[in-house]
Amino acid sequence: MLMCAALAIHVTDEALTGFLSVYNPTVLALRAKLGFWPMPTFEFREWLTGLSLGILLLLALSPFAFRNARWIRPIFYFVAIVTGVFNALGHTTGTILGHTVSTVRFPRPAPGFYSSPLLLVASIYAFVELRRTRPRPA
Repeated sequence: MLMCAALAIHVTDEALTGFLSVYNPTVLALRAKLGFWPMPTFEFREWLTGLSLGILLLLALSPFAFRNARWIRPIFYFVAIVTGVFNALGHTTGTILGHTVSTVRFPRPAPGFYSSPLLLVASIYAFVELRRTRPRPA
């Protein structure tokens, strides 16, 4: 639940601070430089809808996490690592550097930076709880 709340706050932070104005040009610059980049560009409405649905999906999966279902554990590890740790560190790194790629600069802090510490703390807490509740060998 804490991870879902942190993600919701983070998406709100990104939406209010113009995240797509940095993200989309970064994706386009990487495509131009590398010839291929697997990340899509987004319009605001589809981006916000997709992230909102993802958070709602995580909330819907929460009862399985509370029951400590084995199959849900890898999903929550993935969420904690990718949407938590990597996301928070990416916003923090962008804030320190003032750019994503050399051609995409922005005023500091980076969009989404303010909620990044909360996202990182929620991820660490998720790891602690996943470890604490791991199934013990018979």
